[in-house]
Amino acid sequence: KIEKVPAELKAAEALRQAIIDGLIAPGSRITEGDLSEQMHLSRATIRSALQTLAGEGLTSLKRYAGWSVVQLSANDVWELYTVRSTMERLAARLVAGSIDRGKSATIGKALSVLERQCLARDWAKIADADFQFHKQIIALAGNGRLSGQYALFEPQMRMYIRALDPLFTDPATIIRQHEIIANAICSGDIAKAGDVAEDHNLVDGEMLARH
Repeated sequence: KIEKVPAELKAAEALRQAIIDGLIAPGSRITEGDLSEQMHLSRATIRSALQTLAGEGLTSLKRYAGWSVVQLSANDVWELYTVRSTMERLAARLVAGSIDRGKSATIGKALSVLERQCLARDWAKIADADFQFHKQIIALAGNGRLSGQYALFEPQMRMYIRALDPLFTDPATIIRQHEIIANAICSGDIAKAGDVAEDHNLVDGEMLARH
């Protein structure tokens, strides 16, 4: 079946991806009129898309100044990585406690995708594979409420990872970080899995906040 998707949802997805990939830089001012012309959509449709992204924390509307893409401050980063570290610590513990061959294979596949992108040194694809690795662990935890809360922060987390990964001049560092998480979870060591998942976020988050 071919599903008809409203234009405002398509516009929101296109703009969301452009922001996450850095094609529209953080802090950039954007106007409904310019986007309407570029995307061949009505201003009302563009306005609806921008309001959707505002709800996700990617855009903001200020009186007299208009629309702009959010720019992560050090405090924004601190809030994101502390919340993210808590959720991913729980997910890692849950997956480690219920690990089986199927879950191990799924984690291994996500890690392999990340490794391939790191070797290709395409930072946009590295950031996407990085996020998908962590999102897969959240999904494997089998906790619907945890997945729901994680989804609320997804757009900002992806923007955060896209800003963070290029700070590692050697992509091999990213591979090693995620290998440690994967190995701890797949070993079934619940305590270690939780610790390394949390530490990964805290260390990287502090580095980006300083930056």
